[in-house]
Amino acid sequence: MRLGKTALLGAVFALAAGSAHADISDGVLRIGVLNDQSGLYTDLGGPGSVEAAKMAVEDFGGTVNGMPIEIVSADHQNKPDIGSNIVRQWIDVDGVDVIVDVPTSSVALAVQKVTAEKDTAFLMSGPASTRLTNEDCAATGVHYSYDTYALAIGTGKAMVQEGGDTWFFLTADYAFGHSLEQDTSNVVEENGGKVLGVVRHPLSSSDFSSYLLQAQGSGAKVIGLANAGGDTTNSIKQASEFGITQSGQRLAALLMFITDVDALGLDVAQGLTLTTGFYWNMNEETRAFADRFAARMDGQRPTMVQAGVYSAVAHYLKAVAEANDDGGKAAVDQMKKLPINDFFATNGTIRDDGRMVHDMYLAQVKTPAESTGKWDYYNILRTIPGDQAFQPLSESRCPLIKG
Repeated sequence: MRLGKTALLGAVFALAAGSAHADISDGVLRIGVLNDQSGLYTDLGGPGSVEAAKMAVEDFGGTVNGMPIEIVSADHQNKPDIGSNIVRQWIDVDGVDVIVDVPTSSVALAVQKVTAEKDTAFLMSGPASTRLTNEDCAATGVHYSYDTYALAIGTGKAMVQEGGDTWFFLTADYAFGHSLEQDTSNVVEENGGKVLGVVRHPLSSSDFSSYLLQAQGSGAKVIGLANAGGDTTNSIKQASEFGITQSGQRLAALLMFITDVDALGLDVAQGLTLTTGFYWNMNEETRAFADRFAARMDGQRPTMVQAGVYSAVAHYLKAVAEANDDGGKAAVDQMKKLPINDFFATNGTIRDDGRMVHDMYLAQVKTPAESTGKWDYYNILRTIPGDQAFQPLSESRCPLIKG
């Protein structure tokens, strides 16, 4: 009888131990990095974001609570249907536990619906639309590196204060471009400026001549580029060729990455004002990360998206280890309880709407004479404190926020 009771108790303890381990689903933590690996956003995220995620996993030790960590990656081709189908396959068939990066806001919005439905964490470093923490927010989503509100507060406000009080927007015609145009328009008008017009172009355009001529004809002091990646660099190159900036109009690169500056060269990009959540050459910590990253990426320094991927994955792994649970809401709830202190953010916090709040930076591209060499491209003009950089929670339209 005693032996029977002992065996029964042993079975109960074994079941309890098994259920504790089962909180890490399938005994493996799988991270899916989804982004553009062949199009106009490849350099700002792409393979570099995959590499940053690998670095975070390696630095964490390669396991979480004794369970191995694996990374898979895919190219969403900037198409919402492709992105959401990949994520469904990853979650339902391949056992992926967290989705990471996902530039292209239209894809991110589609993915957010899937991850919310499937209780899967979604760590967004690449997309920008504030819809991701407003109307389309989710308890499983964390918007990590930047958003269109922060870009508008930084670049838009600075240029109006410098006298650029009339604007014409050249906008990428999808969710990100619309959000950036609207947020910047609000900032321009709130600071006494005026929007004279807008023209919208398809994603991944090659010829901006007709759009730029409309912007030039408006007489606006500032042409706001509400686009990104290859669209931004092509816009700037062609504006230079048409002599638009030489005639007195200024370009506002509302979302610009260090890889864009490198592609343009300082001769073309010098003097542009931009807003960023990370610059590799700010201090010893950022330089140390950038040097390690560059050693794996043929000398390229990390963008704010790639640095944000590292930070987001590292923070997620810490949260999963403490919660012993890789369920989407459980992991994100734990992430919200923990402060973020690393090379990417100091005293960063994740709000109930999923917005990670951290300092942003207003920067200006150096002249060739100011630069000490390749990748030494920015002068940091000022720090924008996180509580000023991002939309106040009191203005949130997120259903998770109780008014």
